[in-house]
Amino acid sequence: MTSETITATASGTWTLGDLEINRIGFGAMRLTQNGEAFAADVAPSDRCRAIGVLRRAVELGVNHIDTAAFYFSPLRSANELINRALAPYPDDLVITTKVGPGRDPSGEWLPHATPQQLRGQVEENLRQLGRDHLDVVNLRIVGTDSIAERFGALAELRDAGLIRHLGISNVTPEHLAEAQAIAPVVCVQNQYGIGVRPEHDEFLRICGAQGVAFVPFYAIAGAGREAGASGADHDELLAVARAHEASAAQVRLAWTLHRGPHVLAIPGTGNPDHLVANVAAGALRLTQDELAVLDRLHQGGASA
Repeated sequence: MTSETITATASGTWTLGDLEINRIGFGAMRLTQNGEAFAADVAPSDRCRAIGVLRRAVELGVNHIDTAAFYFSPLRSANELINRALAPYPDDLVITTKVGPGRDPSGEWLPHATPQQLRGQVEENLRQLGRDHLDVVNLRIVGTDSIAERFGALAELRDAGLIRHLGISNVTPEHLAEAQAIAPVVCVQNQYGIGVRPEHDEFLRICGAQGVAFVPFYAIAGAGREAGASGADHDELLAVARAHEASAAQVRLAWTLHRGPHVLAIPGTGNPDHLVANVAAGALRLTQDELAVLDRLHQGGASA
């Protein structure tokens, strides 16, 4: 790829409700620690470096940041870092957070929030971010049970002005239909990438038909999830990367963006060089032949 600095505007735009954003965003999960996210013995990140990465992201045109109150490590909180680095916030910056999961101060996971507990989680995000409302809140769930009561609780907070737009995460098409019957859904955030959950291809298409953003997480990490990418990639994927003088990670991001104009990217990193490369992936244009190769890898489950 070109050596000149590429900004997030190269990825194109999408609108979350009434909020226009560049399709390449930034995920804050990896910002608070060195090594695997949520690991008990993880070392906290360098505070100045993390703040620098956030400020550099905005300089590069990133105006969509994904975070959560449960993104923290010893001494570091993603929301607090975002607040410190970027407040007063740029007018075009959209901060998306998620509720449902929770962790106690020692980092141990708590049972997912009940409908009554969701307000406290929303208020905690507001406090940490220094906001009087949240741009987008995703209800993240585990399992296939009904989300109506929990999503309804968030819809009430939306009506009260604490939340501007609602999304859902780790969900099925049935959950989307259930939520849409209660309040508008602007995004679905699910694990997805080359070789990762090809069964979600149809769900991605359904979202596009409804004007709902589809936001893959672990698009680079694949099966590595919280631990990050394994560094082992299929030869055919590496050949595509070489043809563009790009990295495998950039090809993975570009492939997800090619899945539809409603597909967003939220790669996360605490490394300023990786940040620049991730943003630049929004300018990578894959040929139809290359997409066909990557699609075959995807259908074959080649997450590595």
